[in-house]
Amino acid sequence: MVFYGASGHAKVVIEAWLASGGTVTAVCDDNESIKRLLSYNVSGKYDRNRYPDADVFISIGSNSIRQKLASTLAGKFGTVVHPSAVISPTCTIGEGTVVMAGVIINAAAAVGRHVIVNTCASVDHDCVLGDYTHISPNATLCGDVTVGEGTQVGAGATVIPGVSVGKWVVIGAGSVVTRDVPDGAVVMGVPGKVVRVDSLPR
Repeated sequence: MVFYGASGHAKVVIEAWLASGGTVTAVCDDNESIKRLLSYNVSGKYDRNRYPDADVFISIGSNSIRQKLASTLAGKFGTVVHPSAVISPTCTIGEGTVVMAGVIINAAAAVGRHVIVNTCASVDHDCVLGDYTHISPNATLCGDVTVGEGTQVGAGATVIPGVSVGKWVVIGAGSVVTRDVPDGAVVMGVPGKVVRVDSLPR
């Protein structure tokens, strides 16, 4: 696997990949000042022609940057699942997604493309996670929650059953979401309240 993005997030993704028995073909980054990541040389901007037979994984934490890169890169995207994650056999996981250590994904959940399900997050039955979402460490999605494209659910946040969260929403760390959330909203508090609504990315 080739990892595109030499960040702190990439370190965790790479270690999850190694723990699952994978091997690292290369680590790439547009920032040529980055020379090393973990024990790997960083080989500059990703070029598919240099690694024609390897899957690529966008190892960048920003939801919007993952979206932009995924729309421009050719080739097959890999998926990373840490071996300590508990994954229902009836859930689906899209390409380019990482499921970190300690995650639980329960029955009939659908996880989209280029999603981050971060350390010890819990995604319960029938949840639907849109593409480019990030479920942060220790966040809890109760059953039948829908999370729209590009949304970040902050560390330790909880979304109660049946709630629909819109696209490109930010839910603050530790918030408790008890009602549906519109697109572009920033939600904070217990219970969670919309503090502002931002324009959606183009």
